[in-house]
Amino acid sequence: MYLRTTRQRRKHGPDAIYYQLAENYYHKTRRRSETRVIYTFGRADQVDPEALRRLAQSLLRVANDEWIDLAARTFPPDVGIDDIEQVYAYGVLYVARALWEALGIGPLLRAKMQQTGCEAPHDLALLAMTAHRLARPGSKLACHEQWLADDVYWPEAHALALEHLYRAMDFLLCHIESLEQEIFFRTADLFNADVDLIFWDTTTLYCEIDEEDEESEQWQTRMIPALRKRGHNKEGRDNNPQVVVGLALTRDGLPVRSWVFPGNTADVTTITHLKDDLRGWRLNRCVFVGDSGMFSEANRQRLSRALGRYILAVPMRKVTEVSLDVLTRPGRYRDVAPNLRVKEVYVGEGERRRRYVLCHNPDEAAREQAHRARLLELVRAELATLDVRQADHPKKACELMASRRFGRYLRMDARGRLSIDMTKVAAEAKYDGKFVVTTNDDTLDAADVALGYKSMTLIEGCFRRMKTTGLQTRPIYHWRPHRIIAHVKLCVLALLLERAAEIRCQQTWRTIRHTLEQLKVVRYRMHGKTIVQSTQVTAPIAEMLRSLGVPLPKRILEVSDEAHPPSLS
Repeated sequence: MYLRTTRQRRKHGPDAIYYQLAENYYHKTRRRSETRVIYTFGRADQVDPEALRRLAQSLLRVANDEWIDLAARTFPPDVGIDDIEQVYAYGVLYVARALWEALGIGPLLRAKMQQTGCEAPHDLALLAMTAHRLARPGSKLACHEQWLADDVYWPEAHALALEHLYRAMDFLLCHIESLEQEIFFRTADLFNADVDLIFWDTTTLYCEIDEEDEESEQWQTRMIPALRKRGHNKEGRDNNPQVVVGLALTRDGLPVRSWVFPGNTADVTTITHLKDDLRGWRLNRCVFVGDSGMFSEANRQRLSRALGRYILAVPMRKVTEVSLDVLTRPGRYRDVAPNLRVKEVYVGEGERRRRYVLCHNPDEAAREQAHRARLLELVRAELATLDVRQADHPKKACELMASRRFGRYLRMDARGRLSIDMTKVAAEAKYDGKFVVTTNDDTLDAADVALGYKSMTLIEGCFRRMKTTGLQTRPIYHWRPHRIIAHVKLCVLALLLERAAEIRCQQTWRTIRHTLEQLKVVRYRMHGKTIVQSTQVTAPIAEMLRSLGVPLPKRILEVSDEAHPPSLS
């Protein structure tokens, strides 16, 4: 039995729509299913909607003794806009809580609290700050006064005070060394992660202050150095004091450990901390992977002493033996992945022999050739403009020659006339689609070396998420050094949950969050009761929760006789 809608076509004027109560039955004589009209309500524009609503309530009362239809996963038919009191965000928090427990972070924190006899809700406060960073990044004050209080449905967290958040940060920093190791290996075992290659890189986080920190901080039993110092900023803001953040990741982009150094720390000096802090971890083989900024003889020797094995990118244009011996060495490439071919080249003899892996991407080479062809067309147009001028033009010629865009392809004769140097064009063409990687580990295959370095893009993406596009680690609102370190550690925990969700769903966190934000919790009044109910789980949300390994949320979360339940006030 169902409500049937029929339409009567009219030559003049709008069509007439009628509502009918109908059912399907099997006609024995005709041997087919037919429709039988039980009752006609009349034209749709003349039907009393209240009468239809009362009929639906009566049917529901007979079919189910509850006023809420759980099977249909919809709101009761008599809930109107005026009955809804508030709508809360729920999807991101619901998934963050599930992943927090699945990765073992919650149980580890509760075990530490039990060992130390701590009764404060540190585990709840740390989860709140991490989930807030995933859903709507902001300060700890915004997390407490806005997000937890009004924006998200989380009755258990309403008892948290702002002081609880700061005390939880201190608790995290106090036990961070053991927690990081245990959390990482639980996560690595859960995802069967490859821990042979450890990617390492550093970035800078500038601070919105004018003066540097001058004194170290004595915090508990440790001495924390002054962190906010001026140094080489990787974002072009050398005037601001900053801190340096180091991050070690696996091949899959799972955070291994993070470090916070003073802002004037050089990258190469951080390797010692990486070695000392990872000593004793159950890593099969730690191979350092770094970009071309780490390439120098002194750095390679330091890496060999500190970690033993390394994979480094080589600045091709700055290293003479690469441009003369590696790029010009004959030999066949070997295909190791789509759009990636490799070729091994050894330079030198005996113990001084150096191993290079020349990598070539045909698609990238085609793009660079097309780009250079467009630049040469622009250069020819500029040179044609110079030729038609009657007066001398040394200033314009000098500007073209000094241009970083065009100068590499030009030459100037004794009379100051410019022309395209085809020798320079050919020299640039030999770099198309190529990059060179060097390693001191002869047990690694050339394919592993190339693919290992290509995975370095993961850490660059993680830094972008932490700083700008997602987690928004900056601006940093904390002043004391130990709170700055704890803030970075919290952001890394959020990054761990984010990467775990991406690995399971094979989608970006931006897409995952956009889908989860559609899951809400609604509080409304009906028949003298206050009901808290989650919205309908659509097919995309259900599929995403299945990929994440998270069960569907409960439909009815709370039922109360009070108009304003204490848990939601």
